[in-house]
Amino acid sequence: MTASPEHQVPTQYRIRIGGHLDQHWSAWFDDLTLTHESDGTTSLCGFVADQSGLHGLLLKVRALGVVLISVEAVDPAETGRGR
Repeated sequence: MTASPEHQVPTQYRIRIGGHLDQHWSAWFDDLTLTHESDGTTSLCGFVADQSGLHGLLLKVRALGVVLISVEAVDPAETGRGR
């Protein structure tokens, strides 16, 4: 196993969960953008500082008891929301 990089660049993620969350949950999820999808899921999108931050978000998903559908790193150029 190699050592962690000295400086990690924030990565944009999209986390999909089952059901529609109210917008007030955005603050609890570190101000990620919540989008209600037409298939009945919610996408949480935004930049996460590092792997520790990502794991913290996933713990919050677990604490809510909602279904985790997917987690993906997103290229900001694809979403048009470059930093």
